[in-house]
Amino acid sequence: MIPRLGDLPAPAAPSLAFLDELRLRGFSGDIDAGFGQRLMMATDNSIYQRQPQAVVFPRDVADLQRIARVSADPRFAGVAFTPRGGGTGTNGQSLTDGIVVDLSRHMNRLLEVNVAEGWVRVQPGMVKDALNAAIKADGLFFAPECSTSNRATVAGMVSTDACGQGSCLYGKTRDHVLALDVVLLDGTLWHSEPMDDAALARATARHDMVGAIHRVVDGIFREQKQLIAERFPPLNRCLTGYDLAHIRDGEGRFNLNSVLCGSEGTLAMIAEVKLRVLPIPKHAALINLRYDSFDAALRDAQRIMVLGAASVETIDSKVLGLARGDVVWEGVRDFFPNDPEGPASGINLIEFVGDSIEEVQAKLDVVEHRLAEEGRSMGRRGHTVAWDAASERIQTMRKKAVGLLGNMKGDARPIPFVEDTAVPPENLADYIAEFRAALDRRGLAYGMFGHVDAGVLHVRPALDMKAPGAERMIREISDEVFALTRKYNGLLWGEHGKGVRSEYVPEVFGPLYDSLQAIKAAFDPRNQLNPGKIAAPDGEALLAIDKVPTRGQLDRTIPANTRAHYDEALHCNGNGACFNYDPNDAMCPSFKATGDRRHSPKGRASLFREWLRRLSDAGVDPVAEAWRARKASPWSGAFTRYVNSRTLEEDFSHEVKEAMDGCLACKSCSGQCPIKVDVPTFRAKFLELYHTRYRRPLKDHLVGKLEAMLPLGARFHRIANAVMGSKAGRALGQKAGLVDAPLFSGIDLWAEAAKRGVYRATPVDLRAVPAAELERHVVIVQDAFTSYFETGLVLDLLDLLLALGFTPWLAPYRPNGKPLHVHGFLGAFERQAAENAAMLRALADTGVELVGLDPSMTITYRSEYVGALGGDAPEVRLPQEWLASRLPLLPPLPQGEPLLLLPHCTERTNAVSSLKDWQAIFSHLGAPLRVLATGCCGMAGTFGHEAEHRYMSERLYDMGWRQKVAAHGNSLVATGYSCRSQIKRFDGVRIDHPVQALLRRLRQAPAEAVLEHAAE
Repeated sequence: MIPRLGDLPAPAAPSLAFLDELRLRGFSGDIDAGFGQRLMMATDNSIYQRQPQAVVFPRDVADLQRIARVSADPRFAGVAFTPRGGGTGTNGQSLTDGIVVDLSRHMNRLLEVNVAEGWVRVQPGMVKDALNAAIKADGLFFAPECSTSNRATVAGMVSTDACGQGSCLYGKTRDHVLALDVVLLDGTLWHSEPMDDAALARATARHDMVGAIHRVVDGIFREQKQLIAERFPPLNRCLTGYDLAHIRDGEGRFNLNSVLCGSEGTLAMIAEVKLRVLPIPKHAALINLRYDSFDAALRDAQRIMVLGAASVETIDSKVLGLARGDVVWEGVRDFFPNDPEGPASGINLIEFVGDSIEEVQAKLDVVEHRLAEEGRSMGRRGHTVAWDAASERIQTMRKKAVGLLGNMKGDARPIPFVEDTAVPPENLADYIAEFRAALDRRGLAYGMFGHVDAGVLHVRPALDMKAPGAERMIREISDEVFALTRKYNGLLWGEHGKGVRSEYVPEVFGPLYDSLQAIKAAFDPRNQLNPGKIAAPDGEALLAIDKVPTRGQLDRTIPANTRAHYDEALHCNGNGACFNYDPNDAMCPSFKATGDRRHSPKGRASLFREWLRRLSDAGVDPVAEAWRARKASPWSGAFTRYVNSRTLEEDFSHEVKEAMDGCLACKSCSGQCPIKVDVPTFRAKFLELYHTRYRRPLKDHLVGKLEAMLPLGARFHRIANAVMGSKAGRALGQKAGLVDAPLFSGIDLWAEAAKRGVYRATPVDLRAVPAAELERHVVIVQDAFTSYFETGLVLDLLDLLLALGFTPWLAPYRPNGKPLHVHGFLGAFERQAAENAAMLRALADTGVELVGLDPSMTITYRSEYVGALGGDAPEVRLPQEWLASRLPLLPPLPQGEPLLLLPHCTERTNAVSSLKDWQAIFSHLGAPLRVLATGCCGMAGTFGHEAEHRYMSERLYDMGWRQKVAAHGNSLVATGYSCRSQIKRFDGVRIDHPVQALLRRLRQAPAEAVLEHAAE
């Protein structure tokens, strides 16, 4: 039995008093000082971990002003706070041991669009891609790019002066900021925009903080103009934060936004942003140019840039190799063929944009003519060209490079700390050669990608931050790379902000550092806003890279055996891909429904790691506890669990359990997360241990036994349906924690199959199949849900296979065990899986392949079964995978009506290529099929049937599926049993499985076409 994990560290008294005062003054947002929420905000996409005192979620500008005014109270002079957006920073920019001000939960709306003048007004917490999606219909977009654009907030981009691909064409974020509304620390809401001298004179004449700020900044520019010109390097990226060189804009106007953009929340809190937006280029093409070496790619980029490219991005062989193992590869593989001499060692992605195909093609022609003329010189191998949607998929692959690097195998993983250096582009190849030599000298692996047109290359050395001495290595490499950037007239922080690396600021700015201190003092006289970043008062230290706690330091306190057993959570690097705003993206449904970052793969991984650490501190070996739990009698310790469950004592395990309970076990994280954080797996392991101390609810036992009970229920289906469908039955189910239970179909599958000449599969019968006919025989592996609740679909599958000339067999029904796994009955799951696998392997050993109908249950064989049984797991294919491999055996049919596919989210993210298989099959049979982008339907197995999740289940359905069902109706097909059940539950509409649509298509086709093909 695991112990109670109490005595959690509480926030400091001054911070709690600060929060009390906020409430008294009418703060309308959310305030959370709970340990779990604070832990969630302790990390970002960097290597660091700083535990805040509390998190506040302001609802509006008035809340921001309340925070500022309370901070000005002398009682709270020692309370620090830090604004936070998407939490995607790679250098701890928004990490604090003070109070986090999270602007993403409530202040995330688009306020105004002016199409004629090309600008928008947005709240600070709006996500960049959400903004672009909202204005796409107007033909506009916010141009600055960043790899985290589907979760990075606008104010976060302003605060780091973000930019990425295309910056040479579009510039940085600050080049598009027209005005900022900021809350100053005296509570003033100030509208900052470029001002002429008369307006500046009025501002400097004020007797408040606004006046003091403008007098200081203007004075610095006038008095230090020559020194500023000397100290600021002439780079495309410029200097982020307190940008003295651009205090006066190109028209000579004073622009305070040049100081605010890139200030990382150290000067003010952003309340609103007015941005310039541009017309969307109508067409884009990408030349994907392969090279013998990465150095060749870097050196050739400069030659390419002069030919008019919008951007030139580069990736090395490490990133490309990792992409091949990710779901993203399915959409781009054709553009990266293997050369005879092996995979390329470097790739340049050369983009051209324009308003017409002819315009873009003209630009392409120039480059392609040069490439053809020069052949394999400069280390070039060959190239492909991708247009529009295809080019976008490749750029998406490049954007995923950050996460892909984190998925390298082993404990040493590429990490960010020197990854955004910038040097003049003409110096890049020589600089990188020395950079690589520094890493090679230390025997480190690394991956590289970035914006060669701007002289920025992202380099992530692979380090095991859990290993002793890791911090010393961070120091050595950082110092050496910093010296290299100085040698090549560049910057250590050219793109991702200073954050924890602020210790290098005084050397870069030299005599101008006093000016930065003066600006900080004018905005923040008590050093409360994100202290230790960029500039600090005399006597106060800037943060240092090896003086801030890291995640690795905490993780190394977890024993190695424990880390190995629970590594599904331990490698999360905080990249935040699970915070994708898009409701049509599968990951992560519970975060999308709640907006609470604890209910995300990153949140759950963070909580779980801390839970393991606290167990280890308590002297508990969770691996041994799990082994004991699996061997113990279910009744052992039942009374103690009952007593423990009745007490209300503090236990961190309850906070972890609350976050785990929201997981739908859809497995989108294990497929889509670049690091492959697998929440359903470590959630099951957590539940197994949690319930050694606390009793399980009745519903868990009912769901766990469901598959085993179904054959008996089906035998007496009339009685069972009458009971479950009655008012009393529904009330009883609700009391047990279950709602909307499905009814038995009432069809005897075996009897109906026999009428079709389909019989039970046995090894003896299958071995009698002639070898020449094996490819036409298939064993259908039953699952509980379709066999007993949707029996007609199983029969339709049999009919389809028979109509296509195949011979189907039915495997004996055995529980799959997935419901047991989902709820953490891992001992019972392993026993059930072993029994089922033995039966299926005996069938597969005959040479006849196995096919499962429901995607969620079928994918269990290649996921959870492999985890439990290793090489003993049977291979069970999805129907489309099996049929697509036999496409020549299917009759080609005339063109029919197109259909739209809503795939199960587990299938969409863990069997991506199988969606193309459906399209190939439908195309062959004359029915074009398009896969619709959509998130989770909200059912996810039994999740939607659990009373506590009823509201979230419907909310998720409303976020995407309801609109698609209303819009497309009979044109839809859906692969998941749970998805079709959800549609029926909330819309009363019956949607076909693709198998049924194919069967209907076959029955409608001219009989002679089918017979003629069969005869061939």
